[in-house]
Amino acid sequence: MSFNLQPSFASDLIKVVPLQESDFESLYAVASDPLIWEQHPNPDRYRKEVFDIFFQGAIESGGAFIIYDQVTGEVVGSSRYYEWNEKDNSIAIGYTFIARQFWGKGFNGAMKKLMVDYAFQFVDKVILHIGATNFRSQKAIEKLGATKIAEVEVAYYGEPEIWNFVYQIDKNTWKNW
Repeated sequence: MSFNLQPSFASDLIKVVPLQESDFESLYAVASDPLIWEQHPNPDRYRKEVFDIFFQGAIESGGAFIIYDQVTGEVVGSSRYYEWNEKDNSIAIGYTFIARQFWGKGFNGAMKKLMVDYAFQFVDKVILHIGATNFRSQKAIEKLGATKIAEVEVAYYGEPEIWNFVYQIDKNTWKNW
């Protein structure tokens, strides 16, 4: 079985499907909220021309998803797999954002659980890069059992290098979570 970077997932709460070029407008409708990005490394991603660069990076990554509310069909947000490292037996999950009406309601946890469960069929470590000032995301990933292992500068697609914290979830720890 090989690691497909864009499978489809579903739970009672969400549906996660591969991102397509045709998803731009519906995903931008979520991303256009400046408050989503206020703690992110690039707080200007709500601007259409900045989000366009982000979106193109998502499409080119070959591992990006659009997430839907399973009940209403509304767009919840997006996430992706990236930096699959066969030698290190790891994959990164990130570039995640979720519409504010879904914050604190289990959508992020449900999405991460589906993505991490799938990844652990192929790797032993999941890596997450989170902006040093993105306290919301840091707290959310720590609730899922991630541990901060490093601090690095990361250059997001088409953007300058930004200081990030590197978190890791280990397969053996996840099983006990």
